[in-house]
Amino acid sequence: MKLDKVKVKEAMTKNNIKSQNELAEKLGITKNQLSLMLSGKYNPVKSRVVDLSNILNVLPSDIIDEEEKKDYEINTEAKTKSISSIELFAGAGGLALGLEKAGIDTKAFIEIDQYCCETLKRNRPNWNVINEDISKIDFKKYKGKIDLVTGGFPCQAFSYAGKKLGFNDIRGTLFYEFARCIKEIQPLMFMGENVRGLKSHDKGKTLQTILDVLDSLGYDVQYKILNASEYGVAQKRERIVIIGTKKGLGIHFEYPEPYKKITVLREALKDCPKSEGQEYSEKKKRILDLVPPGGCWIDLPEALQKEYMGKSYYSGGGKRGMARRISWDEPCLTLTCSPSQKQTERCHPDETRPFTVREYARIQSFPDDWEFSGGIGEKYKQIGNAVPVELARNVGIKIVEAINKYKERGD
Repeated sequence: MKLDKVKVKEAMTKNNIKSQNELAEKLGITKNQLSLMLSGKYNPVKSRVVDLSNILNVLPSDIIDEEEKKDYEINTEAKTKSISSIELFAGAGGLALGLEKAGIDTKAFIEIDQYCCETLKRNRPNWNVINEDISKIDFKKYKGKIDLVTGGFPCQAFSYAGKKLGFNDIRGTLFYEFARCIKEIQPLMFMGENVRGLKSHDKGKTLQTILDVLDSLGYDVQYKILNASEYGVAQKRERIVIIGTKKGLGIHFEYPEPYKKITVLREALKDCPKSEGQEYSEKKKRILDLVPPGGCWIDLPEALQKEYMGKSYYSGGGKRGMARRISWDEPCLTLTCSPSQKQTERCHPDETRPFTVREYARIQSFPDDWEFSGGIGEKYKQIGNAVPVELARNVGIKIVEAINKYKERGD
């Protein structure tokens, strides 16, 4: 079984990888080792083709020689379709799409927002999208049928009253619904995603309560803060990813290794299709015209700094996101639900305007054919709230690896 060199070259061009030396560096191997991978003597089933596929953003079957693809698909089809999932708080599909790319078969997507549900159905008419309040859903019917539960539950404070909290003490929060789903389904694994700030929220008590509750449900729990820019996303977006594996089964999960190269804005927005976008007010545009790529309010004349920042000018601290123009050669700062708010400007490098809807989606690593429903404000909100697709795909690949290894043992 061999790789198709023409298809590999096409994937390199699509991903702006200019040479085999650059591709080898991304893989962490020598050019000679890469040449061996592309030779007729190489067996991709047994070697590092999954790593190569991840870097090129394709499936292994996309770059295998046509004459031998049928055998490969027969060997891999059962594995890629055997991991079942339910996703909570599905949003506009960033996590869902990433996990789909990793080979996870999600049986139901729970989401209360009408526009998000319309987006999911518009792009994947066959998906089982449930537009409902999660507290009204009975998950017991899925017990024993689902391998994985996923979801980005909102960060909410708990009422402690001076005691350690258990499962029943967190009622009324959306994390309770996430935990209830896990308790009722008893999946092999779960994945929870949240903002980095969860780690320090309420002096760390919120995260500790979450970990304690998940542990009490019978899971070994770990968490790690992942920066999306290290996983093929042109954005400095840090998220805490919580993974649980059912106790006593010997399921071993490892977080994905960061890429050797940070993804920058230039790579993400290359040949980005034109689309609708918000505009700055004339006053804000005059201010941002003075800010260079990679700069922010500190690059303004002092008088304008004081005028633009107001009381914030005297409050100290960072604030480098204010009046911020992104450089082509850096990842974008974390996208928010609105591209033109005063505290979180994300100005285009060359033009004095916010990023368009399609540029927003590119920065979150959505494909160009993924369409968003609702008005322009809803579209920005959906994209800004999403899990970056490529970050989700990288985590998903490691989840698939952990569950497949468990299932292959026949436990």
